[in-house]
Amino acid sequence: LLSYLSFPCRYFRWWYKKTRIEKKSAFIDLLCAVPLQQIYGCPLGGIGGGTITRGWRGEFCRWQLNPGIYHYETVIANQFTVCLRCKGQTVYQQVLSMERPSTLQGWNWGYCGHYAFYHALYPRAWMVYELPGQNVVLTCRQVSPVIPHDYKDSSLPVGVFIWEVENGRDEDVDVSIMFSLQNGTGTKEDRSGGHWNEPFAFEKEGERVAGVLLHHCTHVNPFTLAISAREKAGTGVTHLTAFNPMGLGREVWQDLLQDGRLDSPTGKSSPTEKGEVTAAAVCASCRVPARGHRTLELALAWDMPRVHFGSKEKLHLRRYTRFFGSGGDAAPALSHHALTHYEEWERKIEAWQKPVLENSQLPSWYKSALFNELYFMTDGGTIWVELPPDCRAEDLQGPAGAGLSHLLPVLREYGRFAYLEGQEYRMYNTYDVHFYASFALVMLWPKLQISLQYDIAVTVVNEDVQTRQYLMGGQTAQVKLKNVVPHDIGDPGDEPWQHVNAYLMHDTADWKDLNLKFVLQVYRDYYLTHDSLYLRDMWPVCQAVMESELKFDTDNDGLIENGGFADQTYDAWVVNGASAYCGGLWLAAVCMMCKMAEVLGDTETRQKYMDILSKGKKAFERMLWNGKYYNYDSSGSDTSSSIMSDQCAGQWFLGACGLDQGEFEVFPKSNIVSALKTIFEKNVMSFAGGTMGAVNGMRPDGVPDTSSVQSNEVWIGVVYALAATMIQEGLVEEGFHTAEGCYRTVWERLGMAFQTPEAYREKKVYRSLAYMRPLSIWSMQLALERRAGWAPAPAQSPQVPIHP
Repeated sequence: LLSYLSFPCRYFRWWYKKTRIEKKSAFIDLLCAVPLQQIYGCPLGGIGGGTITRGWRGEFCRWQLNPGIYHYETVIANQFTVCLRCKGQTVYQQVLSMERPSTLQGWNWGYCGHYAFYHALYPRAWMVYELPGQNVVLTCRQVSPVIPHDYKDSSLPVGVFIWEVENGRDEDVDVSIMFSLQNGTGTKEDRSGGHWNEPFAFEKEGERVAGVLLHHCTHVNPFTLAISAREKAGTGVTHLTAFNPMGLGREVWQDLLQDGRLDSPTGKSSPTEKGEVTAAAVCASCRVPARGHRTLELALAWDMPRVHFGSKEKLHLRRYTRFFGSGGDAAPALSHHALTHYEEWERKIEAWQKPVLENSQLPSWYKSALFNELYFMTDGGTIWVELPPDCRAEDLQGPAGAGLSHLLPVLREYGRFAYLEGQEYRMYNTYDVHFYASFALVMLWPKLQISLQYDIAVTVVNEDVQTRQYLMGGQTAQVKLKNVVPHDIGDPGDEPWQHVNAYLMHDTADWKDLNLKFVLQVYRDYYLTHDSLYLRDMWPVCQAVMESELKFDTDNDGLIENGGFADQTYDAWVVNGASAYCGGLWLAAVCMMCKMAEVLGDTETRQKYMDILSKGKKAFERMLWNGKYYNYDSSGSDTSSSIMSDQCAGQWFLGACGLDQGEFEVFPKSNIVSALKTIFEKNVMSFAGGTMGAVNGMRPDGVPDTSSVQSNEVWIGVVYALAATMIQEGLVEEGFHTAEGCYRTVWERLGMAFQTPEAYREKKVYRSLAYMRPLSIWSMQLALERRAGWAPAPAQSPQVPIHP
């Protein structure tokens, strides 16, 4: 208790030193949370190359180009403007924005929002503008290359804007769409000087695109932005190389107004002076016949190929450099590729989404949630980098990790992947949370999940001799112990992969869930991918982490015990003795050890874990089952009988892997169903009238457990996992009702679109915007596919020998 009371003072001292003296960002900033802005829409960009988010009103308003670092700036010069001309005269010219800014006042702002509509289904979005009084409708379709099982185009830092123009008039109309963009991201670096723009044209295989390159020449992580349009028969592309976005902008406006085109000066702009800002514009124009339809295609690309994290210790090349080079000159080729391949991307996206969208048995909210929550795959501070060509296996794993024979081929072929726990919680691949989110990765980009697992395995077999003082309790301990799964692989402000465990709250070497979650994911990944080389490599690592975990079974009854502090993913909710959450995960992991040993022909290890499983199942039922559900823990404390919404997490993973019946039935089916029905009755229906999902902890009398700051929260990702468990056990209606409460609360009532938080409470209090865990909704989809018979059959390959 004393350690919890002293925590605020210790945290404040650490925070002050970090943010005010060292001038760095805190890995979790409890004092300066990111304010909620109910403005965000579908982000632009593929996986790991940075993202630029557009709001639902069309503004460019959230930037993540430096890996893991966010700027929440609406850059007012970044706009689309339409010009309509009839019979040689401009009849309508309007910025397609409702803003009325203090800059660029020579432009016609204040588009009436009554005539605009926004729709998003990630990775696409649609903005419809019914131009008032013009009988012309514009539909802008925004497309990013986020395509399951595609490891090339899905890495590209591009977005395409396809403008469909419908002319309802009885006369032809000349239509121009101007795309203006500031050089930078709206931060003080835009004024640092030395930035410059230049026009470009790129032609390949008879297809030509033209536009402007905006070179942003910062000392660290310089980049180039490119705005462009596709030239084709009947479509003209013009440009303005540079203008001042802080001025009135009259020269730009009049240039477009005059003839629906821009002047297209040749040559480069002068580099900006310190304090000066520059912008550019590209215009695509075509004639639309009376009662006719035409398309204009524009693109935004950004090229930051070589990146340093905050410590600047290592240079990293992004994944897309494998295909487009790392010289910093790829923006024209990226633009051309995007404008000539987006139709293929859309065909693949539609083929992927169609079975879900056309399934009349699935509710509309679920279809929205399933795809739109995937925004975090790209906009979760995501980084995807190449392994250096001269990298050797021993460079990665050291002498102790020689058993990972397939490590180097996997990382060489698919690179290294990392995403943040949350946009505010700046730790990469936070493993206790990734456990939930990993379903999206393994179902859609399984090679990235396997790559991530190899990176975790490397840290398990390596020994870190650094020590640090932890904020909770104040004890000093090693940063990472051998044969223990790390909490995370590092902070973007430091050097991820090199310096792991950015988390400073607790010493996570004593957490009970991390090792177990590694084992559970290894078998789940094998079950879904049938990758026997991966299973063989991971087997000794699984044995090592389970052996390390065995020390937590202090009374040798086959069941681990929690240590009387918050020693698992609920890191502020104390648990003591045997527990439903960690005990359930333990038994599920033991079961999977038995199954993996069987597949690998390791009879000795199989027997060892079968014996543990037999004892542990009896202890679990004896110590935690109360006739209706599993108690929170066995401590006999005032809250040990609380109903935990996540008490069936072990069963969730077993069910996802087809290990929930027959000889591998760990938890009695009747008990699981009873527990889930109790959770639905108490944690869901007795909380907020059944409209907000499941509260983490509920007392048997129907009052939320307020013993910790987390027990009376709703964790959206946990709720989606709970719903998946309900679906697996046949409680389909209950599962959908439970999950719907979270979707309605986040995406509709609280206006948190594309920034789903970790948690909220009943009275509109939320925590940690834009969080990893809600990607667990893909486990609902796996459960549904398994029920419908679509999911992969269990791996029935012949036994995989332990040694190749």
